[in-house]
Amino acid sequence: MGAGVIQREGGGGRGRRRGRARPMSEINVTPFVDVMLVLLIIFMVAAPLLTVGVPVELPKTAAEALPSEQEEPLTITMTADGSVQIQTSEVPEADLIPRLRAIASERSDDKIFLRADGAIPYERVMQVMGALNAGGFSSIGLVTDTGGPRLDGRDG
Repeated sequence: MGAGVIQREGGGGRGRRRGRARPMSEINVTPFVDVMLVLLIIFMVAAPLLTVGVPVELPKTAAEALPSEQEEPLTITMTADGSVQIQTSEVPEADLIPRLRAIASERSDDKIFLRADGAIPYERVMQVMGALNAGGFSSIGLVTDTGGPRLDGRDG
């Protein structure tokens, strides 16, 4: 990429002919590269902000994270106030199993993730897990935060 040098037509030094300036035939890509770099930076900053979720205080555990899958995982969230949500939309308890059956019929994978607030009683979590199983999802993963206490008494 050179600077735009305008070449002149005409003889090599004898005579005083005025030559016409030929237009430069190279493409200046510098503005294009500048715009692309700005867009790249904008998308790199904005991409982590696109993850949507419901704020839940997850219990901590020493378990490792599961490997990622091809299909976007289906997530059920149980909030501290007792509401149940599929992805980010709240679902009444009476509609939970029919909605899960409809979703299960459209998905190729029967894996589902359950996010439950740590303040929810164990019995309530098991009731929702039973509804997930009745809705057609047999592979239920419980979502926790890492770094919790271990059984050997040490903090993770």
